Amino acid sequence: MGGHHRCVWGTVRVVARRASQFNNHAGPSLGAGGGLYSSLADTAPVLLAEHLLAATQASLGLPWWATITCSTIALRSCVTLPLTVYQMHVIAKLSALQQEIAELARLLRRDVSVTARQRGWPESTARFEFRKELKRLVSELYVRDNCHPVKASLIMWVQIPLWIILTVSLQNISWLAQDESSKYGGLLEGGMLWFSNLTAPDTTWILPISLGLINLLIVEMFALQRKDMSRMQRFATNFIRLLSLVMVPVAAAVPSAVSLYWVSSSAVGLAQNLALRAPRVRSLLHLPRSPMDSETPYRDLARSFRSRIMDRGGSAETPKTRR
Repeated sequence: MGGHHRCVWGTVRVVARRASQFNNHAGPSLGAGGGLYSSLADTAPVLLAEHLLAATQASLGLPWWATITCSTIALRSCVTLPLTVYQMHVIAKLSALQQEIAELARLLRRDVSVTARQRGWPESTARFEFRKELKRLVSELYVRDNCHPVKASLIMWVQIPLWIILTVSLQNISWLAQDESSKYGGLLEGGMLWFSNLTAPDTTWILPISLGLINLLIVEMFALQRKDMSRMQRFATNFIRLLSLVMVPVAAAVPSAVSLYWVSSSAVGLAQNLALRAPRVRSLLHLPRSPMDSETPYRDLARSFRSRIMDRGGSAETPKTRR
């Protein structure tokens, strides 16, 4: 057992040295991060991910494109999907609490108003006491129903670091594969169809454009669910739309192994989001019903997309009609 551990960590140290060399000689496709990229490339999670990818490919005997795709599906299914379901449970509980919170606020406002008149509080003091007491009561409700809003963001704190770790790992091994004698040498011919060399960028832009389209589709699906978005929600939606477009040229500059992972991850995310809309799936996962639920989610989604397209088309034609 001790010999096995020495072998693994020996491999890790070699990969770390070579990843550092890669960063020192890497071109602009890695971005201008320099020291930041080097510090990420040498971290234990990144090196472990590289080792696990190589071990998976060697044990299953799959081509590298299939290894990357299957690993992505496995991670999204075993890590992201359970967290997404948990997030949906928390959001459903929070939604169910809104009516109770509104009633509490109404009663509390009345009580504070009476107390303020009795004690001669100024308006600022009454507002302060109301907010302080309402915050305490709402916190008690969150504890009672085990649905603090922070728990709804748990998936973000897992998914984003995981995405970064795998991105840096695949970038590292794409450079290491330039040495055909390395265990990553198979990436040179481990692709498929138009991206046979996974260490080279996709010059056809098929993978980058696919990434942008899938991400935009996911954003629009969530945007169509919300009829009246707050200013902050509109800002976040537009920011993610912009980020989806920016990622297209970035995906065209990185090795195909990286862009394949990005496309696979987004595609699995899209499939999971669609599946979790199905009433049977929601019932199977014991997800509470919400006002936004539908018995025909896919038909409603298609209708919403058609309506959005027609509305924009009508808006574009309006100036011509006026002339």
